[in-house]
Amino acid sequence: MGAGVSNWRLAQAVSRLGQLGLVSGTALDQILARRLQDGDCGGHMRRGMDGFPDRAMADRVWLRYFIPGGKGVRTPYISVPSLIKDNSRELIELCIVSNFVEVFLARQGHSNPVGINYLEKIQSAHLPCIYGAMLAGAGYVIMGAGIPLKIPGVLDRYVEHQAAEYAIHVIGAQEGDDNIARFDPRDYMQCEFATLTRPKFLPIVSSNTLASTMLKKANGRVDGLVVETRTAGGHNAPPRGKLQLSEIGEPVYGERDAIDIGKLKELGVPFWLAGGYGHPEKVREALAQGAAGVQVGTAFEFANESGLREDYKDELMRKVIAGRARVFTDPLASPTGFPFKVAELEGTCSEADVYEARPRVCDLGFLREPYRLEDGGIGYRCAGEPATVYAAKGGNPEDTVGRKCVCNGLLANIGYQQVRNGKREEYGLITAGDDLFTVKQFLKPGRTEYGVAEVVARLMTGCDAVQSSNQSEELCVA
Repeated sequence: MGAGVSNWRLAQAVSRLGQLGLVSGTALDQILARRLQDGDCGGHMRRGMDGFPDRAMADRVWLRYFIPGGKGVRTPYISVPSLIKDNSRELIELCIVSNFVEVFLARQGHSNPVGINYLEKIQSAHLPCIYGAMLAGAGYVIMGAGIPLKIPGVLDRYVEHQAAEYAIHVIGAQEGDDNIARFDPRDYMQCEFATLTRPKFLPIVSSNTLASTMLKKANGRVDGLVVETRTAGGHNAPPRGKLQLSEIGEPVYGERDAIDIGKLKELGVPFWLAGGYGHPEKVREALAQGAAGVQVGTAFEFANESGLREDYKDELMRKVIAGRARVFTDPLASPTGFPFKVAELEGTCSEADVYEARPRVCDLGFLREPYRLEDGGIGYRCAGEPATVYAAKGGNPEDTVGRKCVCNGLLANIGYQQVRNGKREEYGLITAGDDLFTVKQFLKPGRTEYGVAEVVARLMTGCDAVQSSNQSEELCVA
């Protein structure tokens, strides 16, 4: 769904109904900072920060970013430093607190598990962010967009608040370079430590090979798998083999990209199927194949409780009802080089003229690639920044063609668009799954909106008998 769409409200609503609500862990540092600068409408961030075990740390974050009554409409948000291997104490504290707050709020009002979903690609954030989520009692950590072999070991270390490390992938790295990020909770937390509960870890995989690799080579327990097909929203795994494009410019997938469910079952761990499973018949099909359940994104993205901007939500829902909704799998949009699904909507970066009119600015940097400097240090570049800047950092300028600023687009999607020069706002870049057009199934007659309860009720239709035979836990992961 993108950063902040599956927010604490959505995750809480899903978990209240006995399913597994997931908060998006992407860019929570930026999101909390901008919520506070908007005046903390409703006081929810203050409520979450009041639950943080180290009150002094929470207060430092509050004093740095909170603006009573909110900033002016044309006033830009205060910049938050971009993530690097060795982050400042201020940024690390913001990462810890922001992840705690999101999970803490999602867990309020019920006793069911809540999980958090991260992108392995954003490696510099993992250590403080995961620790903050564990402090809040996250029951699951789910991670995709990479091969997170070392995350189980991090979870094991944090149970006793021990120091953890995570290797940063640096292009051009040489033997002897220090590319290891380190985090010791005892260097930051000034409070009593209670033993934490280890979350269950579910990596997101898109092939049988990766599924097997995770179970064989991870440095700790893998509790299950989320198996995602190419129809899911957000970043997709690229096709295996040489990239070929369809007549309309989308990546072409073949038999080599298919998932063998029989081989998945042989691995002996629970698995959830994702990508096009937001339909009751697909849920029943998944259960009949032996899945523990399904992961659903797009259906919940357009529910009332999601963080997607209301104007975007309303306009896309009108397109869905009128049969004009379209999702394009863009092979170029993301600076990561992975295909990225974009919902087409006027006034967003899905339109060529809107994209071309936007000055190329990379000031958030979540999807930057670290590269080795001549002195052995680490530099950072992004294919979404100006081509001349990217080339000056050793990048191939051809790689900048068609690249969009996913980071700023995703924050604009949830109403936290940056304002530049007092007048120009960032444009959204909405992602959704291929089955966007089917979300109208959740609408009651005469309605143009729906809630989480309608989604869960419909998806669970006729699943009781199959589910009980599988003895699964949370059937629907959102």
